[in-house]
This record gives sequence, structure tokens and C-alpha cells, in this order.
Amino acid sequence: MQVTDSDPSDQDTEEFIEIDPSGRFGRYSDLLGAGAVKKVYRGFDQKEGKDVAWNQVKLRNFSDPVVVKRLFSEVKLLKTLNNENLIVLYGFWRNTEHNTLNFITEACASGNLRDYRKKHKRVSLKALKKWSKQILKGLDYLHTHDPCVIHRDLNCSNIFINGNIGKVKIGDLGLAAVVGKSHVAHSLLGTPEYMAPELYEEDYNELVDIYSFGMCLLEMATMEIPYTECDSIAKIYKKVTSGVMPEAFNKVNDSELKGFIERCIGQPRVRPSASDLLKDPFLLEVEDEETDRSA
Repeated sequence: MQVTDSDPSDQDTEEFIEIDPSGRFGRYSDLLGAGAVKKVYRGFDQKEGKDVAWNQVKLRNFSDPVVVKRLFSEVKLLKTLNNENLIVLYGFWRNTEHNTLNFITEACASGNLRDYRKKHKRVSLKALKKWSKQILKGLDYLHTHDPCVIHRDLNCSNIFINGNIGKVKIGDLGLAAVVGKSHVAHSLLGTPEYMAPELYEEDYNELVDIYSFGMCLLEMATMEIPYTECDSIAKIYKKVTSGVMPEAFNKVNDSELKGFIERCIGQPRVRPSASDLLKDPFLLEVEDEETDRSA
């Protein structure tokens, strides 16, 4: 839908490519990111006068109507989540003409943590601890929510940051699994380098997110994606399921940091919860300070 500017004298105003059914949100042509089934565009909230992210999923990629129905029910649940370390979901709808699911989320000024870390080569251990604490707070909220929510695809490209205040937020909950009281899920989804071994066995619980968090922290510390030494998913799978650490792990010089990462990526039976890790001596010394303020 092309929406033209109402003031003919303002020829330089950028036009929306699409507008949501309520008329509140507009989409520009700029692509902020793209995945296997989703594209994220720059958007604008006309009511609040601020930037947003316009997420668009092509439903033709999902041939099973049951899967589509579940996708909608999960997005509906995600809209009810409310935590300062999770990206806010403002609204969603289905465009029947183009067969897309669209949802509007907040935009973080400094983008994702992977790109942000690459821009800033010198990051102290204290800063890594502050980021970690915020990620774990978001995970703790998801995992103790009723019903329990497992992210399943946590990596540094879907953790976002407002760099001016160091506020970190988990995003891209599109693959999240909503599970009942048993906290057990069955389906193979995720990014291979960050996937816990039990995910491959398709019988797992929320602790798969703790493993992924450990790999995120490893990437934050080394600026290297885990298992880059592997040139295929099959080789990653073999190393992960055999308990072989990524080569990047040997590049972590701080023994405390190394030990903390090791606890996160340990076997499921000994892997701590997000709540346990927030009480870990490694993080206890970190004051929340200004990062506890909402972004």
C-alpha cells in the first residue's frame, strides 16, 4: 500500500511503502535484517513519533495450517510479555492479500550485540558482566513465566542494545516454544553454533537457552562465532554432541570468565538455571546502576 504525503509542498518527505490496518505504523523500504522466513524493515510509530521495527513473515513458507495457527497463538502470547530486557511487541496482524504475518516491535538504537561488539574492540570484563546479567534477567523472566517460554534461537544477532545507556534486550522470539508445566519441548530449531546437544535429540527444556547464552558470552568475549573452525553443520553437530569445546574457548584468558562459560555449556543435568546464574559469584559483584532504567 502506497501512502502519499498529505502536504504537496513537502517533496522530500520519505513515503511509507505500507501502513498497518490501524493507521498508526508505517513501513519504509529500508531493510534492517533478513532471516530464513522473516524480513525486518525500518518502521515509524506515528502516534508516539518514534522508530520501530516492522517484522514480516511470509506465510507461504508454512504449508501446514496447524503451524500457522500456532505461530499466531505464540505471537499473541509474546504480546503479553512484559520485561525490561525483552524487546517490546506493540502489535500484529495478518495481511491476507500478501499472505504475511506482520508484527511491530521496538527498535534498539545501536542494533544487535554482534555488530555492536565488532565496532567496539575494547570492552572490559565488567561490561561483559553487565550485558550478561541483563540477558539472564530476560531469560529468567521467560523461563519462570506461566506457561514457560523457551527462546530456542538465542545468539548475538538477536540480542539488541541501546548503546547510549548500555541497555540490553532479547529479541526475535519468533521461534520461541511455549511449553506446559513439564517444561519439555520437541522440535529441532535454532542456529547450529549455539544449539545445545540435547536440542539435536529433540527432547529438551529451557536449559537449552542457558547453553546458547554461554555461547553468546563466548562470542562477546572473543568476537568469534563459536565453531568457526567447522565448515559444515555436520561437523558442528559431531563436536557438540561429543562434548568438544569450540576453539574460541581456548582464547578466553580470564579464568573466572572461562569457568562461568563452562558452567553454562555443561551437561543439562548440571547446567544452572538463569536464576542460579544471576546469583553466581561471577555476577554478584556487578551493580545494575543505570542499566536498570528502562530504555
